[in-house]
Amino acid sequence: MRLTSYSDYSLRVLIYLASHDQSKLSNIKEISEVYQLSKNHLMKIVHNLGKLGYIETIRGRNGGFRLAKPPAEINVGEIVRKTEEDFYLVECFKDHGNCIISPVCSLKFALNNALDAFLQVLDQYTIADFIENKVMLKAYFDSVKQHDEGTDS
Repeated sequence: MRLTSYSDYSLRVLIYLASHDQSKLSNIKEISEVYQLSKNHLMKIVHNLGKLGYIETIRGRNGGFRLAKPPAEINVGEIVRKTEEDFYLVECFKDHGNCIISPVCSLKFALNNALDAFLQVLDQYTIADFIENKVMLKAYFDSVKQHDEGTDS
């Protein structure tokens, strides 16, 4: 199984936000710098996470965003289902696949079972599970930001 970078980055953004004090707003620039990701790509992800109700966006000069719900209420399996474009592991998962043995092949059933198991495992986790080391995460994020600020001069 492989997740798209879109789902990966969505999860990373949520982990970043969950590791910070929710009274503090974060912004695209700081997350972009920490993860070394494109600001444009991150803007799309943050916008989508806001539409899905995971991020609250505050506009204005001192604006930014933060989690819209507690990390324990953000299910990882749900995030993956909502951020992955499709789960076509093989051609026969598509409605109009070209595989000639598709009508009599049982491989797709085994792969579908594997996909279900993959998602069931992710359903057992919330973002809170990935910030149990919140102090270490925050310190690491802060050190990356300080390092980047030191190299900008």
